[in-house]
Amino acid sequence: MAGKVTKWVQPDPKRQNWYWPTDALRERAWVSDAKVYEQAAADPPSFWAQRAEEIVWFKKWTKAYEEEPYAFRWFVGGKLNLSYNSLDRHVEAGKGGKVALIWEPEPPDEPNRIFTYKELLDEVARFAGALKALGVRKGDRVGIYLPMIPEAVIAMQAVVRIGAVHTVVFSAFSPEALRDRLLDCGAKILITADGYFRRGKLIPLKPQADQALAGTQVQKVIVVRRAGNEIPLTPGRDVWYHEVLRGQSPVCQPEEMDAEDLAFILYTSGTTGKPKGAMHTTGGYAVQVYATCKWDFNLHDDDVHWCTADVGWITGHSYLNYGPLMNGVATVVFEGTPDFPDFGRMWAVIAKHRVTVYYTAPTAIRMHVKWGEEWPKKYDLSSLRVLGTVGEPINEEAWLWYFEHIGGGRCPIIDTWWQTETGATCVQALPGIGPFIPTVAGRPFPGIQAKIVDAGGTPVKTGEGGYLVLEPPFPPALLRGLYGDPEKYKGTYFAEFGPKLYFTRDGARMDEMGNIRITGRVDDVMNVAGHRLATAEVEDALSQHPLVSEVAVVSKPDEVKGEVPVAFVLLKKGVQPSPDLQKELIKTVDQHIGPTARPAAIYFAEDVPKTRSGKIMRRVLKALVRGDPLGDISTLRNPESVEELKAVVGYKG
Repeated sequence: MAGKVTKWVQPDPKRQNWYWPTDALRERAWVSDAKVYEQAAADPPSFWAQRAEEIVWFKKWTKAYEEEPYAFRWFVGGKLNLSYNSLDRHVEAGKGGKVALIWEPEPPDEPNRIFTYKELLDEVARFAGALKALGVRKGDRVGIYLPMIPEAVIAMQAVVRIGAVHTVVFSAFSPEALRDRLLDCGAKILITADGYFRRGKLIPLKPQADQALAGTQVQKVIVVRRAGNEIPLTPGRDVWYHEVLRGQSPVCQPEEMDAEDLAFILYTSGTTGKPKGAMHTTGGYAVQVYATCKWDFNLHDDDVHWCTADVGWITGHSYLNYGPLMNGVATVVFEGTPDFPDFGRMWAVIAKHRVTVYYTAPTAIRMHVKWGEEWPKKYDLSSLRVLGTVGEPINEEAWLWYFEHIGGGRCPIIDTWWQTETGATCVQALPGIGPFIPTVAGRPFPGIQAKIVDAGGTPVKTGEGGYLVLEPPFPPALLRGLYGDPEKYKGTYFAEFGPKLYFTRDGARMDEMGNIRITGRVDDVMNVAGHRLATAEVEDALSQHPLVSEVAVVSKPDEVKGEVPVAFVLLKKGVQPSPDLQKELIKTVDQHIGPTARPAAIYFAEDVPKTRSGKIMRRVLKALVRGDPLGDISTLRNPESVEELKAVVGYKG
């Protein structure tokens, strides 16, 4: 479809800012009849079994779904491999010469690296063989701490190919954050790089990795040469990626994995501050990611799919790596940032590679709104067919700007709701069905059972706010537990409503058509630029500073990032606040978590509002920074602290 501009959506004459698919889109869509929702709801296991028939199984399952309290299984007895379904099956079908991966490096003048499916398979097989030669076996955990380079996808594919378990850590995370994850999962191998480029600067990565390794079980560190910077290598432990590939065969048989075998662990923010290792198994994850990627973005052979997420997040796992590759389309891996070398970088990449599907975060869209529509106007964006958003609810202004200035008023916007824990999208409008409504995600994907309930677990009335829950049969890609902590798994996701309702911890409301609008988190987890971040994590990091006695962190809205953390810091006796101390505290957060978690403001306080039992009233602090009504503060142990803080934050509520 490159170069051909087709109108894919049409406005609803009865409702402002509602849009529906045109006949042209319905004809090209994989599914265009809304009856699919009813049919799937009547028998979800059969619906998912039909989707599962579209990928390759070494051995077919004996039962699609079974469940017991706090445990469920999909495709029982089935055998498959994620890497085989991403690569081999396309090569065997005669599509080995088709483009699989397009790497766009940050320096715009650096050549692209483009892999066909056969070339990518050969590279994955060689690295899989190298991992085996280094002693990696089925079930072993492998840490991946890589920037956005092709080797990030290659490493993930190679690990699952041999039945090992990958744990990918965002390359901007601090050494301490990396160490926590390596220790928790017991990784024996770490794959990293010398460095990478960001906004024209070389960022050393290997020294960060070295700092993280003390006390871990890591035996070998494999280093990709990306930036060419000088790095230390520890003899006997560190090896170059290109050297371990030398002499490896381009053939490595994929391990036959049980559908419920662990595929990967991905750490996500928790309200206690300690990241939680969400466990995703092979079969259910493969089926839901494959099907949602295909239906959400209406993927066909000629598509070029660009998901802008980093591989360190679940979105990068599912919709940059496994989803597009299982569907046999070209996937774009982008090393750079939206603002370098100028504000037109993303649109230049779309025009250059004739991208047809563009999937990004509302934070990025809001940044582009600020930079102005003149930037996308400079580029030919006519190849775009489907737009997507992910990571946080999108505001109406950003939605409409995206629709008009990037999609030209002709592309559906697929606003997806899901989580690290769900593994794949769960709520969205389907391109061939619609409707596409600003601020409204859409209906639960066919075969997924979602509802809005009150605090007692009773469904609320249409249009009323409540808690979004998922009910059995649970989605195939939903996490099967938290690594090493089954009790925390139960307490985090099933304590409020029991084993029959998975609590998403998101608030929502549903209209008469079943369309869901996500209203935001209902716990102490923030969405900072589309990244989930617990306030407790930031509190824990700030508490590490030797001059700090107590910390409270809350979130406040930000027009670009969605939410940002704000910290209230109580210092030890005799310590005076200063701008230099503020800078030190920000460095402390960088060191323990990374720049994503930097507080937008740090307020030094004599005291913070507390209950009579000594619990910090974060509700009041949140109201102070947001300018909202404070509500009842009569039960506070120290109500005078609120008056003092009003002056500190400039409260005008």
